[in-house]
Parts: sequence; structure tokens; C-alpha cells
Amino acid sequence: MGEFTALMARDGHEFQAWLAAPPGRPRGAVVVLQEIFGVNSHIRSVTDGFAAEGYTAIAPALFDRIRRGIELGYSGTDVDEGRGYRQQLQPEQTMKDIAAAIAVVRHSGRTATVGYCWGGALSYRAACELPIACAVDYYGNPRDTGKTPRCPVMYHFGSADKSIPPADIERLQAAHGQGIIYVYEGAGHGFNCDLRQSHDPQAAALARRRTLDFLASRLAGEDPAREEQGQESA
Repeated sequence: MGEFTALMARDGHEFQAWLAAPPGRPRGAVVVLQEIFGVNSHIRSVTDGFAAEGYTAIAPALFDRIRRGIELGYSGTDVDEGRGYRQQLQPEQTMKDIAAAIAVVRHSGRTATVGYCWGGALSYRAACELPIACAVDYYGNPRDTGKTPRCPVMYHFGSADKSIPPADIERLQAAHGQGIIYVYEGAGHGFNCDLRQSHDPQAAALARRRTLDFLASRLAGEDPAREEQGQESA
């Protein structure tokens, strides 16, 4: 459905982004923020999925500041390689690239960020720093930001995610009491990705439904009172 297009950040950096248009008039826009595996086939599929739901969707290739075309799998070697790329980037750089993606799709209406793992933490940071209507964080730990969101944020965590222990979720709840936090019983890190061994179809489907409802209420003007508040377990 989508295709790569060229973008330019405020500092002059040129990079690629996967851009997918909805079948009809846009209901808003969604900026999909990648994991440490690049804008690979899974992220492109996720982006196309949001477009199919009626949103102009875009996934900026955040690793293009290192080298263009980085797409990784999910082996241990790929994880190590992706972490190495992530460590070479400064948050200020990635925020410039995300801001450029937001600017490209802003004509479609109110805009959200939806991020996964590293992208989840970036989605949280975007909620603190960038002009978006809402954000969704899939198993990204925002402990390093020290910032407060300026828009509604929904979080999806797995109870079996060893990289985000319950204590971290409790600290997040205390610091951001207005956040909508869901914890999926038995789900591990990366449970949304159907290409990973940790994929949990039931948790992924429920998180997707909740995410789409959240986006509809915040981007398309449906009644926000429909949202569930506080911390929930699934």
C-alpha cells in the first residue's frame, strides 16, 4: 500500500520514510516509530495497517542518519546490531526526524505517534516535546526522559517483559497518573510483532483494538469519555 518517500529534517538531514495513504478521506495521521530493527517489513506492514483504518500513516527511517536502508531481523545478532545503531543517535536528532514526519502528514488532521520498543520510548518523548494530539507506547520504557507528556498517552506492557519490570511500570504510573496503562498477563517484550518468537496474538489483538479506539477518540473527535482510565490488566 505504501511507498518510500524522501523527507528533510530541520537540520538539513535527508532521509527516507514509508508513507501510506488511506483509501478515502483521512481521519487523521499516525507517525509509526520503529523498533531497533529499522523500517523493516513488519514496520511497513504496521504502517499500512493504520492507513487501511483511514489514517495517513508514515514511518520515518530513523537509522538513515547512520546509513540508509538498514533493515534487520530478530536474531540475537540483529538485536546487538540494532542496539549499536541506536546508541549512535542522539535523542535530539531523532526528534528532528520525527518532527519532519509530523509536518509531512499534518494536512491530514490531528496527528498521533505510535511507537514500538525504542520507538515506544520515542513516542513518549514526542508527547512531551512535539505538537501531537496523542501518543501510544508499546513496551518502550520512558525512564530516561525525565519529561511530562503534554498530550494523552496510552501504554501497552507485557507482564513477562523482563526489560520493563513491574517496578518501572509503577514508577510511570506514579509520575504520569493520567496515562492509560495496560499490562497484558503473560505477554513478553515485542508481543505485537508477528515475526518474533514473543508474539502473543491475543494480547496483540486486544492492544490493537484499544489503540484504534484511542486514536479514534483523539484524532477523529469521537467521545473521549469512552476511554478507560487508569491502569488495567488483561
